[in-house]
Amino acid sequence: MPSFRTTRRVRHSAQNMFDLVTDVEAYPQFVPLCTAMRLRQRTRDAEGVETLLADMEVGYKAIRERFTSRVVCDRANLTILVDYVDGPFSRMKNRWVFRDQPGAARGASTVEFFIDYEFKSRVLGLVMGSMFDTAFRRFSAAFERRADEVYGRPGVVSVASASKSSATSTDF
Repeated sequence: MPSFRTTRRVRHSAQNMFDLVTDVEAYPQFVPLCTAMRLRQRTRDAEGVETLLADMEVGYKAIRERFTSRVVCDRANLTILVDYVDGPFSRMKNRWVFRDQPGAARGASTVEFFIDYEFKSRVLGLVMGSMFDTAFRRFSAAFERRADEVYGRPGVVSVASASKSSATSTDF
C-alpha cells in the first residue's frame, strides 16, 4: 500500500499556495510525470466549496496512463481532498492542507501533502511505482518553485527585521 506524506514550510501564503494547487490546468507545465490535464467539470456549492472533475495523464518514457479524480477545494478551510474516480488505480486519495505560520516571515506557510494509492495492475505498479515515489519526492519542490515563478521569490530577510520576527531565510 504505497503512500507518501510531506510537510514543507514555504515562502508564500497559505492562500497563494492553495490557489496554485487548485490551478490544475497548469500542472503539465511543472508537475513531475504530468503530461496532460483536462478539466471536465467545475462546480461550486452554496458554502463556496468548489468541486473539480479532472483527467490527468501521467507518463514516463513509453508508458502513458490517464485517470480521473474528483477534487474538492475548500477555500474557507484551505484544504483540498482528491478522490479517485476512474483509471489504472484500485484506489487513490490525496489531501492538501495549507496553514499560514503566525510569527514567521511575512507570507510564510506550511503545506501538508499526503497521497495513498495502489495500481490495479501489479505489473504497472512495479513499473510506475518507483517512478511515482521519485515524483512525489520532487512534487512538493515543484510546487514551491512554481510559486516562486508565479508570485515572485520573496527577498532575503534583513538583519534588523530578522531579530524582530526571529525568522531568517534559512527557515525555509
